Amino acid sequence: MLKDFFLKEVENGIKKAVLTNKLGQMSENDKFSLMIEKPKNPDFGDFAVNVSSLARAAKIAPPMIAQTIVENLVPQNYTVTVVGGFINFKVENSLLADTVEEILTKKENYGRPEKIEKEKILLEYVSANPTGPFHIGHGRWAAMGSALANLLKFYGHEVYQEFYINDAGSQIQKLGNSLKIRIKQELGEDIDFPTDEAERKNYYPGDYLIPVAKKFLAEHEPTEDIQILSDFAKKEMEECQKKLLEEFRVHFDNFYSELDLHKSGKVEESYRELMAKGMLYERDGAMWFKSSEFGDDQDRVIKKADGSNTYLTADIAYHIDKLRRGYDRLINIWGADHHGYVARVRASIEALGYNPDKLEVLLGQLVNLVVNGEEVRMGKRKNMVTLDDLIEEVGIDATRYWMEMRNIDMTLDFDIELAKRSTDENPVFYVQYAYARVCSILRNAVNERLNPETGEKLPAPMKQEELEDLVKNFDKNIILNTADCAKTLILKLEEFKSVIALSAQNRTVYTICRYVQELAAEFHSFYNSNRVISEDKELMKSRLALMIAIKTTLKNALDILAVSAPEKM
Repeated sequence: MLKDFFLKEVENGIKKAVLTNKLGQMSENDKFSLMIEKPKNPDFGDFAVNVSSLARAAKIAPPMIAQTIVENLVPQNYTVTVVGGFINFKVENSLLADTVEEILTKKENYGRPEKIEKEKILLEYVSANPTGPFHIGHGRWAAMGSALANLLKFYGHEVYQEFYINDAGSQIQKLGNSLKIRIKQELGEDIDFPTDEAERKNYYPGDYLIPVAKKFLAEHEPTEDIQILSDFAKKEMEECQKKLLEEFRVHFDNFYSELDLHKSGKVEESYRELMAKGMLYERDGAMWFKSSEFGDDQDRVIKKADGSNTYLTADIAYHIDKLRRGYDRLINIWGADHHGYVARVRASIEALGYNPDKLEVLLGQLVNLVVNGEEVRMGKRKNMVTLDDLIEEVGIDATRYWMEMRNIDMTLDFDIELAKRSTDENPVFYVQYAYARVCSILRNAVNERLNPETGEKLPAPMKQEELEDLVKNFDKNIILNTADCAKTLILKLEEFKSVIALSAQNRTVYTICRYVQELAAEFHSFYNSNRVISEDKELMKSRLALMIAIKTTLKNALDILAVSAPEKM
């Protein structure tokens, strides 16, 4: 990566200057950190490193520090200048052309780091109750979680995706009671859900249980047995959720049942382990966990006075089970309303002898629906309550992209009308159109039947694979010298490697969305001012190589986002 390359150059320049005592009072023991960025004025260069932070140790002015470091550099394939406390680098053409060559060689592997500290990661997300359809908040976790899994796999980690089924609480009995009412309605009884708000909370009055009631009666005799009704409704809801997840391009390696966790005895086992380690005490008839000794703001009840477990008890057992399955890292995506649970779960991990830093929790904010510029409360817009409805309204690609394009810790305003629009204002359309336009250029090149090697007409169109092979030996000078915007475009292609690395390390997906939008903008700018197919065979060959590089990079990024890359629009 060019950013890493230039940072290393500066670091080596600092070390040389320190060894020769030319960097003021700075010594080998002084710590320093450097940041690299793009200069606001492109005339200054392609990259800039600010060395002003060294002034405290060196006891000399930043411009002098920068000049001293530059004197210890041996530029190869770049030029360097000093502006104040900044060292500015301008990349030469040969170094940039190598990027295009690298993309053409690596293809679908372009952007993957060659070597990382590989981890075995368990990524848990969505984990909704099996009591009804997914709401749009679940959709955000599903899109973000699956894209994060794709990103971490692309980066080189081993990722296992898990959905924790919350099927052990009173909500399942509520589901059975709700199905019972729907069945009686199907049988013609004059019955309905309670109108009193307090009583109504004990039911799920949504219409989605009507087809479940019809199916139950088609397969079973009517029954008053709530356990049978609860199990049937739960199974139907789980199958409905799994089907939608697959349609939404979300794959889970495992659906882990909370009920099975209890039946296995692992919940009680974790409880006994905490007791044996002296981490529990009794107060007011309940059993309390000493979580405050491990960073929580207070101790927590894990067994109530009536002997029943709290939600935390099962959460402790579940996370210990994850660690005992041999994962190096646990990543959870939770709603922001679960922020209080992070400290107590980390406390339990540490109390039972594990490293709490193995647990990472990404807290996600809510989704606001926006229609015609106005925020719409979900409860007031019947047709926009569920994820299924939203997908039907705007499509899978738009739903996924919009869910992914903001950082997970930010509230997302989902503009439904804009997401459906086939214009440059719609970010997903803008990116997909760039990809389709590149594909169109390559199709035209093939259909022109021109041999990029000789410029001669072919008897029949060549295949895309043949075209890619023929343009590999493009002229590295021509690709850059014929258009000023080509350099900016290639620099953006090279940036993909650092975007992948930082996104994977920071667990961010929105940065991939931002990148493809910027790459699409650079491509559209190039396309609007430059012809690719021309009678100049060397020029055409070089620009076709650049088009293939753009297509490859966009495809790699969109695959991570699980957003389709259409060749025609």
